[in-house]
Amino acid sequence: MADMKGKSREEIIQQDIRDLHKLGYAQQLFREMGGFSNFAISFSIISILTGAILLYGFGLRFAGPVINTVGWPLVSIFVMIIAASMAELASAYPTAGGLYFWAHKLGGHRWAWVTAWFNMIGQITITSGINIAAAIYIVGAVTRIFAIPGDTTVPVFGSLTNWYFYVFIMVLIMIPQILINAFGIKLTARLNDISVYWHIGGVIIIALLLTIFGKTHNPLSFAFQFVNTTNPYDFASAELADGTVGPALYLGNPITLEPLFVLPSPLFAVLPFLTDLYKAAPFLLVFAIGLLQAQWTYTGYDASAHVAEETVLARLNSAWGVFLSVAVSAVVGYIVLMALTLAITDIPSTATDAYPVLKVAYDNLNTFMANLVAIIIAGAMWLCGLSSITSMSRMWFAFARDGGMPGHGLIKQIHPKWRTPVNSILITCALAVIMLLWSGAYYVVTAISVIFLYWAYGIPILLNLRNKQRKQGEYTTPETAPWSLKQWGPLLNIISVIWILLITVFLVIPPNELVLWTTVLICVFMLIYWQVDVKKRFAGPTKADEEELRKIEADMAAAAHGKAGDD
Repeated sequence: MADMKGKSREEIIQQDIRDLHKLGYAQQLFREMGGFSNFAISFSIISILTGAILLYGFGLRFAGPVINTVGWPLVSIFVMIIAASMAELASAYPTAGGLYFWAHKLGGHRWAWVTAWFNMIGQITITSGINIAAAIYIVGAVTRIFAIPGDTTVPVFGSLTNWYFYVFIMVLIMIPQILINAFGIKLTARLNDISVYWHIGGVIIIALLLTIFGKTHNPLSFAFQFVNTTNPYDFASAELADGTVGPALYLGNPITLEPLFVLPSPLFAVLPFLTDLYKAAPFLLVFAIGLLQAQWTYTGYDASAHVAEETVLARLNSAWGVFLSVAVSAVVGYIVLMALTLAITDIPSTATDAYPVLKVAYDNLNTFMANLVAIIIAGAMWLCGLSSITSMSRMWFAFARDGGMPGHGLIKQIHPKWRTPVNSILITCALAVIMLLWSGAYYVVTAISVIFLYWAYGIPILLNLRNKQRKQGEYTTPETAPWSLKQWGPLLNIISVIWILLITVFLVIPPNELVLWTTVLICVFMLIYWQVDVKKRFAGPTKADEEELRKIEADMAAAAHGKAGDD
């Protein structure tokens, strides 16, 4: 991109539009985002003050402090390799379709459709998981800050811990997120920029407060301890219909932890050796299960690719946004995790607490400082949800633009004044809420979001690797992708695919067995839907000619100025 040096912003944007035209799309969205804003949206969705905080107790209960000290950097390294492989593709194909469009160019319309559906499901479930978890956390934080008794009742819902009250709070959280996303990318980008400073500044404040004013200062050796508080066999078990307790396939209420339905575990029946393995709880097993904490945190960094059509100098800025969001999160996340871990007063009680990070804060700091920590984390979670909606709505818009889903004609519409996919924003947010009306869905959506997003990440990487090895079809080169891995590309692509396969296994074994069978059912549904309907009509992205693209852009400009009726 050396030819861009010395060019004005408008000249760079015109080149971006020409690049987009070559991919077959018109410039319907406003290009308002610079490189920092593009990085900021993915960094905000990763949100080390959301994922790493919400699942802090999950990792701790299975493996103890070592899950943070060793597990976090281990996952970070592999995720950076995946991000680098994706960044190269983002540089070659700077379009809002992102992963879906990459898969089409590299493997055809079938792979594109599968990738898009995996990405759509992942985007909806990650937004659901982020905002409902934020609602639960905010209720917990507010009760602590204002010393509200846990048995306080609220109108209509009754208990503060009523699941539908949490969903109600989630809706209240999402209303401003939706409005901000609808009113234009400029405001969204500005808040994403603020989110970066909020996260990094918040981590520094939390680390300094715990280090300087904290009552507990564990030695470094404490952070490398392996402590199994919860046996995985017990965690995967429930009371069965015959009154016995054993490995079960069950869906539980995340508040009361009481099973909503219980069946004997099919996986333990098929693989009986799992009983002894889970009872023994060897280090490698519980360590692998505990990695969900870090792996769930590292989701959503494909957002930088999804806003490529709203980014200036997209070929470079989108690629750097994908990669740097992971790299910076790795460092900043490690700082906050180490600060929290070295301040733990008691491992078992912290690991099993409903709000383990708040427990660490209130155990160590005075009320004012602990409240400050709670507010910092709550703000970060809200900003994370805001960015997730941006990415989700752009991905759905891009797929609808090519007719890949039911209702695509409505979802693909762009607001003439705000130039945002308002219908896509509203529909995807409604789906994110609807799927959580059943309280038992909470744990399923969090794990499924990781699996489906990483499958969507992995398919284009695998196709790119395949084409490179065969020297057939399209694949990234230094000429087509200014952000290039060069000779390191194939090796990093192979490592990426292997890690995605490994984490798929980690995330579907008990206690996440329900995720395994839910994933199977979703894939069966996709296969039937493809055979019955989609394969007859879906051809993937259809490239328009230059004249048609210019007309689309002219119509958008006319509509924005209230002149659509004069055409």
